[in-house]
Amino acid sequence: MAACLITGGILEKGNYLKDHPKGLYLLFFAELWERFSYYGMRALLMLYMVKDLMFSTEKAGAIYGNYTSLVYVAPLIGGYIADRYWGIRRCILVGSILISMGHFTLAFSDLRAFYVGLLLIILGTGFHKSNISTLVGSLYEENDPRRDGAFTIFYMGINVGALISPFVCGYLGERIGWHYGFSAAGVGMLAALFIYLWGQKRYLGDKGLKPVHSINKNNNEKKSLTGIELKRIMVIFILAFFNIFFWTAFEQAGSSLTLFADRSVNRVIPVINWEFPASWFQGVNPFFIIAFAPLFSRLWLTLARKNMEPSTPMKFVWGLCLLGTGFLFMILAAKLFLSAGPVSLLWLTCSYLFFTLGELCLSPVGLSMVTKLSPAKFASTMMGAWFLAMAASNKLAGDFAGRYDNMEMTTFFSVPFATALASALILLMLVPLLKKWMHGVH
Repeated sequence: MAACLITGGILEKGNYLKDHPKGLYLLFFAELWERFSYYGMRALLMLYMVKDLMFSTEKAGAIYGNYTSLVYVAPLIGGYIADRYWGIRRCILVGSILISMGHFTLAFSDLRAFYVGLLLIILGTGFHKSNISTLVGSLYEENDPRRDGAFTIFYMGINVGALISPFVCGYLGERIGWHYGFSAAGVGMLAALFIYLWGQKRYLGDKGLKPVHSINKNNNEKKSLTGIELKRIMVIFILAFFNIFFWTAFEQAGSSLTLFADRSVNRVIPVINWEFPASWFQGVNPFFIIAFAPLFSRLWLTLARKNMEPSTPMKFVWGLCLLGTGFLFMILAAKLFLSAGPVSLLWLTCSYLFFTLGELCLSPVGLSMVTKLSPAKFASTMMGAWFLAMAASNKLAGDFAGRYDNMEMTTFFSVPFATALASALILLMLVPLLKKWMHGVH
């Protein structure tokens, strides 16, 4: 209830609503708390499996990869159900309830509860994730120049939740008890549910109430896809392919980079001689997102007004290059650790800085791109397909992280460095073709 009151107070302040509809800020807060629950649990997951369940790094990495990949497979099904049967709003409600149940199930100290909890979160995220992103896109007309900025603001909400959660859930889990941390994630998801129920009618109107299929049927819109629509869909799939390279490397944050933070970074604060939890490093990336997202949101809008904004494919190229730069810092940190022992936290912090700058060039822009290029009757389904690429990357990321103990450390971090830069070069050569196939969508 307190979360709803705070949200309502902010929504009613006009200075927050100068450029965007109020519905954006409602979804901002709902997604903030949903992501609090997801990233709070994720900050603990790898450490919990290795330290409490006593899984090997290889087994824990495989489970981590399977879980995070299925979290991104499920939205394809949830998007289809939203488009054909339930509508976006009902799917988000069902998803929120299932996710809450999943986190509280993890609070039980039982191996069966562990797997059931993961399954419930996967199912719930399937209904929630792609549909809330599509709902953001529905607030704007086609070619509205505010759309990329809106998704950057929405993305900042994701990362406010991701910033808070490692400190709350991570501290409770590592220092008091693992299952207290999982319970805190469940409380965050309940906050998301209450905010959504409180504000959906007030700020969203009739957006997302009916499945797009039924609207098209009522309007007798049963036309097949045009050539332009097919080319735009091809752009989505090609960029989704390159998205896999980005997130396979980036998602080391929750696995191998967490192990690096736990084993290879000096985490002692000298003044008070206190070692902070390794899971707290999961808050560095969202901190930088919050710091830089408003700047990127304003940057894209300013460049668009001057007809200087880079195309979406070009933003992806920059994202991959910045990601590769971040892994260059990890290669240097690994070399230093192997020669002199635990390294300064600044090395990992610098890596996360460049990861974040790359993420801001690629991830919110990608979400916006899907809503702009997708045919209206397939909007949620295409968003699910976009997340399917992220599912593949999370599976690959988990499998690769499982090799952390079996590879020389500098070699391990050299792999994502090389793949990020190589994929950026290939995509750069495809930029003119992709811009042509977008047919005027900016």
